[in-house]
Order: sequence, then structure tokens, then C-alpha cells
Amino acid sequence: MTAPADLDAVAAELYALPPDEFTAARNVRANQADRPLAAQIKALRKPTAAAWAVGLLAREGQLGDALELSAALREAQDDLDAAELNRLGRQRRALVAALAAQAADLAAAKGVTVSASARTEVEKTINAAVMDAAAAAAVMTGRLVRTLEATGLEPVDLTDAVGGSVPGVPDAPAPSRDDLAERRARKAAERELREAERAAGEADRELAKIDAKLAKARERTDHLRERVDDLRAELARFEADAEKAEAAATDLEAERTEAAERAQSAARATERARKALT
Repeated sequence: MTAPADLDAVAAELYALPPDEFTAARNVRANQADRPLAAQIKALRKPTAAAWAVGLLAREGQLGDALELSAALREAQDDLDAAELNRLGRQRRALVAALAAQAADLAAAKGVTVSASARTEVEKTINAAVMDAAAAAAVMTGRLVRTLEATGLEPVDLTDAVGGSVPGVPDAPAPSRDDLAERRARKAAERELREAERAAGEADRELAKIDAKLAKARERTDHLRERVDDLRAELARFEADAEKAEAAATDLEAERTEAAERAQSAARATERARKALT
């Protein structure tokens, strides 16, 4: 009996070829193989352009971030962390779109055009790999024949999805109550830390604003005090000038009194002289 590894090795080589070259290369390899393996090779189906682009992305090693995200998503689901699920969901959608664009670019570089509808299928397949561990294992073989889709309710259907054997995915042990309690406590502590850091950041920003306002107020106070000192000095000069002017006016009044008395005496003498002439 032919070992699955023999078929998988041949399939991996064939599915690495552009789809247009697949059928001819498959027939050549089937003709070169022993009868049991030849029949299995002959039964390998040509991949769709979208499936081949996803396989190319896997072979280029670009799906690591998506698979790391899938582990984080499953942990958040175990923890029932709604906020973390929302954040990871946004991150998943952005990452899936970016990886789909990258798959289309890699395919174009090898002369394979991925249409708009095929690119949508690429996104669905990458998303399925993120959401479902078995789908991720199938995608990572690089032997995907058709695209995948995750409904979120049932396991991803992998029937006839992979050329050759479908890798098994061991069931992960269910987390114990103690593990869940510890993870939830850690998540709660992390949320408290983020909230405390956010509050501290806001307090620092508010303090910085008040410090800036205080510096301006102090600068204005210093300026006004300098202006007050200048005005006081100017007032002192005016008061001194006023005292001098008042003293000068007093002296002039005394002189005027004396001059008036002399004028009156002269007027009386003039009157007497006129009377003597008559």
C-alpha cells in the first residue's frame, strides 16, 4: 500500500506549480509512478486560482501572524472577554484583507491573475484558517484544492479541500476552572493596569496644561509688577516736579504782592503831583 507521505510529497510539488501547469505536470508524474501511487496522483484535482494563491501565501511563510491571531482569538473566547474579542476581531479583519492583497500580489508576480471574486474567496479562506484550527492545518499544507469558509457555528468543511492527506489536528485539552480563573484574573489585572495608565496619562496631560498656564500667569504678573514699579517712579518724579512748581508759584505770588503795592504807591504820588499843578 502506498504511504500517504509519498502522495503528499508529490502533491506538494504539483500544487507549488502555477495552476495552468498543474494538469500536464500531474500526468507526467502519474506516468512515472508505480501503479497504486499513479492512480492517486492521477486523482489529484487542479486547484482553483484562489486556493493556489492561499497555498502560495502559506509556502512563502506569510500566514504566521494570522495563526498567532487565531490562538489569541480562541483564548479570548475561552475567557469570554468581549472587549478583547472586539479588538481582535478588528485586527483579524484588517490582517485578513492585507494578507489577501499580498496573496494576489504574490500570484501576479508568478503570472497568475487573481480576479476580484477570487480575491474574495482568498479572504474567506484566510479567515477560515484564523477561525478554525483544522482549516489552518489544511491551509498550511500548501496543497489546498478549493477555498474554505467559516460560518462561525460549525467546523469548517474540509471535504475534498486538500490534495493528498488531510493533517489531523489534535484536540486541545479544555482549560480547567483554575486555569480559566487565573486567566480571567490576569485579564482583569491587565484591564486595571491599562485603565490606570490611561488615567495617569490624562492626569499628566492635565498637569502639563496647568503648568503652562501657570507659567504664563507668572510671566504676566512679573511684567505688571515691573510696570507698576515704573509708574510709581514716574509718579514720584511728577510729585517732585509739582512741589517745585508750587514753590515757584508761591514765590511769584509774593513778588506780585510787592509789585502791586509799589504800583499803588506810584499811582498815589502821580495823583498828588497832578493836583499841585492845578
